[in-house]
Amino acid sequence: MPEPKSRNISSVVHGVSRAERERWNGHRGGVLWFTGLPASGKSTLAALLEQRLHKERVSAYMLDGDNIRAGLSADLGFSPAERSENLRRVAEVAKLLVDAGFVCIAAFISPLSRDRDQARAINGADFHEIYIKASLAACEARDPKGLYRKARAGLLAEFSGVSAPYEPPPSPDLVVHTEQSDIDACVEQSLHHAVRRLARADT
Repeated sequence: MPEPKSRNISSVVHGVSRAERERWNGHRGGVLWFTGLPASGKSTLAALLEQRLHKERVSAYMLDGDNIRAGLSADLGFSPAERSENLRRVAEVAKLLVDAGFVCIAAFISPLSRDRDQARAINGADFHEIYIKASLAACEARDPKGLYRKARAGLLAEFSGVSAPYEPPPSPDLVVHTEQSDIDACVEQSLHHAVRRLARADT
């Protein structure tokens, strides 16, 4: 984790504690970190889960790779160092959302174990790693954005699963098989985990 460049920093204490926010919301906050190959179904599943949690009166917010790179990380490319920095920023934003009492759904390829470990270190016990599992062949067959075709043609460098590695998590908190199950079943599985492990736990 980088050290702040400014030395004139002092922590500001909020007048409302996290515990007070969670009591007001009626549920705990936490991070559901979706990782998986491109086109494994992360963003689709995250958006549907966000809707379901909202219907359950759970304050939830989705962070998605494309949206983050259009704003917060618009200055970053896709080198290993820049990917790591992008995910560090996401983890810090997720931590702020959790402190505000939200369930944060972070949908990012996050291909390297070390970057996911860093996100876990930033968020501690609030972090839940969820592996959105689908084979490379299945993801490449979907290819909704045509990115695999571009990567195979050499038009995209550092593309996870093709020209850059993807390291599956060895012991995720949950595995969702989007290749084997339909989207409704995947949403229900994710919802069950979120409600059981996070949202409806004692506040």
